[in-house]
Amino acid sequence: MSKKALEVKGLVKQYKDLTAVDHLSLEVEKGKIYGLLGPNGAGKSTTIDCILGMKNYEEGEITVLGLSANKDRKKLYQRVGVQFQSSFYPERIKVYEICEMISALYKKPDDWRGLLRAFDLEKCAKHYVASLSGGERQKLSVLLALIQNPEMVFLDELTTGLDPKARREVWAMLKQLNQKGLTIFLTSHYMDEVTALCDKVNIIHHGISVASGTPEEIILRSGMQNLEEAYLYFIDEKEMIDREVAFSTL
Repeated sequence: MSKKALEVKGLVKQYKDLTAVDHLSLEVEKGKIYGLLGPNGAGKSTTIDCILGMKNYEEGEITVLGLSANKDRKKLYQRVGVQFQSSFYPERIKVYEICEMISALYKKPDDWRGLLRAFDLEKCAKHYVASLSGGERQKLSVLLALIQNPEMVFLDELTTGLDPKARREVWAMLKQLNQKGLTIFLTSHYMDEVTALCDKVNIIHHGISVASGTPEEIILRSGMQNLEEAYLYFIDEKEMIDREVAFSTL
């Protein structure tokens, strides 16, 4: 049995003349937390969309839990949870109603009432989703990705809009689930979050991987003091190379 939850080999995704993901390869071991990092427009969300079969791609091979999203989407979506950067809900739906609705889609869902308590949203159960604060809506989107009791979950900018206390509550919840075997693939702009959660990370810029490894390995390779400085070092280095290439073609 493979120890890999996710394998991406040579992924290429293009939009006309723009290469959004450029021969990206990565591996995620089962039971690990993996972070895909990069500035806005680096190709993070596009990569997740390709992995989950939501976007076609020009080149590459992708398997998630041994399945292909293009060929085995129904089987795969019973085993993975997804929280997108932007989530849209019906205007007149209440929190408990959407939890019941999502729960009904899966064979062995988790107890959504327990998840509401764990995410400190129990008090909001009878509120309309549209009336929730930005932070509450973000926590709800993470909760909904976990309702099916998945083997692996994809979290795109999971704590955007949360205050420091709420962020740490979400971290603690995810760590508990990870200790029980949940594999987590996340994107984030918060380096303290990545440092606290991730076993391995991959920094991409303009769709190209510029550094990968454990946070400690990346910091050591950069010669910097922390992950935020290391991240900026590798992003700046890639931009410098791009400028040199552009200048050489003039």
